[in-house]
Amino acid sequence: MLKEFFIVSIGSFFGGGMRFLVSGALRAVSIVPFPLGTFAVNVLGCLIFGFVSGLSLTSGEGGRGVSATTKLLLTTGFCGGFTTFSTFMKESSTLMKEDNFVYLALYVVSSLVVGFLAMIGGHEAAKML
Repeated sequence: MLKEFFIVSIGSFFGGGMRFLVSGALRAVSIVPFPLGTFAVNVLGCLIFGFVSGLSLTSGEGGRGVSATTKLLLTTGFCGGFTTFSTFMKESSTLMKEDNFVYLALYVVSSLVVGFLAMIGGHEAAKML
């Protein structure tokens, strides 16, 4: 259990750092109130999570699967630190408080739909390897 704790912690450290860099860079170039940075990291995180999960199903003789440790590092650790539900909720409530209902609806619906499609797409891409 302690080994797994450190594996997840290492992945979370790098995932959180990458979230800071990616979301900050996108926020700096965005000209609309749409939270592009958080949207992008959440969708990319879903894609990575789906891909790694898909790879873990292809293990075995001749497979390109990932070990349980690598899956834990990349999914629970990196993707857990990289994606952010709490920021998604905070930005959604900010859009609501600012009466930006069009961007609020677009953000919430597109985050769910595109995130789901990214998860499935990543999983399918891994199966094609």
